[in-house]
Amino acid sequence: MDLRAVPAFDDNYIWLLRDAEGRALVVDPGDAAPVLAVLGDAPPLAILLTHHHGDHVGGVADLLAHWPATPVFAPHDDRIPQASQRVDDGDRVTVGDWHFEVLAVPGHTRSHVAYHGEGLLFCGDTLFSLGCGRMFEGTPPQMHASLARLAALPGDTRVCCAHEYTLGNAAFALAVDPGNAALRTRAEAVRALRAAGRSTLPTTLAEERTCNPFLRCDVPAVRAAAEGHAGQPLADAAAVFGALRAWKDGFRG
Repeated sequence: MDLRAVPAFDDNYIWLLRDAEGRALVVDPGDAAPVLAVLGDAPPLAILLTHHHGDHVGGVADLLAHWPATPVFAPHDDRIPQASQRVDDGDRVTVGDWHFEVLAVPGHTRSHVAYHGEGLLFCGDTLFSLGCGRMFEGTPPQMHASLARLAALPGDTRVCCAHEYTLGNAAFALAVDPGNAALRTRAEAVRALRAAGRSTLPTTLAEERTCNPFLRCDVPAVRAAAEGHAGQPLADAAAVFGALRAWKDGFRG
């Protein structure tokens, strides 16, 4: 099994998973050109889509123009018209010899889904390495619950985020949780990877649970930092999450 993060636009990744015979699964192709450059004349087995934003679905029409029979799995959302099969929470998706469970993770968008299987998590813009997505259509309790659901998956799960945001996220995470030794080590590794022009992904859920402040809203140090920035006590972990997300939205590190 060959997993590749194909760069697109300024900081997107289109994920390609290929089997021993070179057959590919494509995840969130916002642009067709990088996918065509990698696959050549070999049609993909399927396309998985996590949500409707253009930088995740914009290349689907061109890929289908090349390979009209390609199945396209997507959430129930009319803003993704190219879907051939709609998926919802708890559905199972089989592509070749691979099997994935669909997880509803609303927050970034109302219909966002993730795909978990084969030791991988394709999470779109819900979870990032050392961060999380903005809430365009959801609430803090929704997004916090979605992230908690992902965090409960096995720790060795490889997290395939859709953007290379780790370096900027590390600066914010250190502002929130400067006493976290594992986070400081991770931040140093991230700086070295980016200085060498290398990707910081995939990460693992175990690493994220240890270092990502958005998955640590019940940790006293993280809660204290959120309350200090908010200037008031926070009722629960979802409120801590909301305060952290608002802080991050205006953060300049």
